[in-house]
This record gives sequence, structure tokens and C-alpha cells, in this order.
Amino acid sequence: MTRLTQMRAGAVLALALFAAPAFADGPAWRGDYVGRLEALALLQQLNADLLSHDSATLTLDRWCASHRLAAPAKIVAELDRAEAKPPTDEQRSLLQVGPDEPVAYRHVRLRCGERVLSEAENWYVPSRLTPEMNAALATSDVAFGRAVQALGFRRRTLSAKLAWSPLPDGWEMGAAVPAEEPLRPPRTVIEHRAVLTLPNGVPFSALVENYTAEVLAFPEPGRSGGAQ
Repeated sequence: MTRLTQMRAGAVLALALFAAPAFADGPAWRGDYVGRLEALALLQQLNADLLSHDSATLTLDRWCASHRLAAPAKIVAELDRAEAKPPTDEQRSLLQVGPDEPVAYRHVRLRCGERVLSEAENWYVPSRLTPEMNAALATSDVAFGRAVQALGFRRRTLSAKLAWSPLPDGWEMGAAVPAEEPLRPPRTVIEHRAVLTLPNGVPFSALVENYTAEVLAFPEPGRSGGAQ
């Protein structure tokens, strides 16, 4: 194989990888108007569910189960133990702690079976949790919301947005819908920023959550599997 042929083959492979859908092994969703509208409705539904419940972990449990993404349908956390990121001054202010108060950091991928539904960064105040909770968070891959569930915490959303819309701006006014088959969402489809507080209002966790296109990795409504 000549050098030029190798370069062309490499370029084709790179383009194929870049264009691959986020859930390459999942069922294909149509890129027409109906498929895009269905995907948008589901993303809005999940976003509303997340905003109306205090625990993202338990919300994803229900999403995983109702859309049959895995069996058993239970969210587990994959912890990145190598990464450490100190809190910013803004995050310390959100947590209402001084410059010397210890703040722990956790970066996890929340999985439903083999599918990563969310990547979350979490800065939390160990002194506001129980020793048992701190031990579980330090020594296991338990999801944060499950570990601290006994606190009866509340969630205060700072920002929430769809990071991707299947439909283009102005679609409701007749803007052309791209002809794409199948639909190829990016890695991140929903972004949230939130603070968790104790029942008395004291904050103990600052969250950055990126929900992935894997939340749509199930057969398109009205279809039993792959393309018809």
C-alpha cells in the first residue's frame, strides 16, 4: 500500500468514526421530521423528570427500566479514581464553605447496563455527610444520590438546557429539516448544574451533569427494532 493510499484510508476511517452515532450498537432512529420530533419529545420528557425530582440517580433508574435499556434496570456508578479537581471560588461560595474547609471531588459515569447515561462531576462537603456515607463514597462505586438518600436532600437547579435539538431553529415556521438517515445525536444531549441541600437548606454538593445520547438507545416509538 502506497503512502498516499494509507493517508486516504486513514482519512476515511477518521471521518467514519467522527460520523458514528453515539449509540453505534443501538437501534437506528430515522432522521426525518417524525423521528426528530419523537426524539425531541423524549428529551424534553427526561429533562422534565430530572427537574421535578431531587435524585438524578433514581430518575435514571426509572428511565432505564421503563425504556428497557438493561436488565436489571439499575444505575451503577463507574468512578474515575485518578482524577482530582479542586473546587473553584464560585463552587465554595455555592457550598457555603471557607477556603480551608475540605471539599471532596467525584467524577462518575452513571451506567444502565453497558450504556453510559450520564457523566457527572460532584464537589461535596464530607463534614455534612455521615461517616458511613463518606466511607461508601470513598471506597465503592455507589452512585452519589443512592449513597446520600437517607439525608432526605433537596435539589436546587442552577441551570438546565437541551445541549442538542433534533429539530433546527425555526422548524415551527417551516425551516427545512436536514435529510439525515439515521439520526446522529452528539455525545451530550442535556446539561444540568445543581446544588443539593440538607432539609434545613444547608448545601453539601455542587453538581455538573452531562446526559448522553445513550438515553435514546432504544427502539424508536412504533418500531420493534432496527430499520424497517
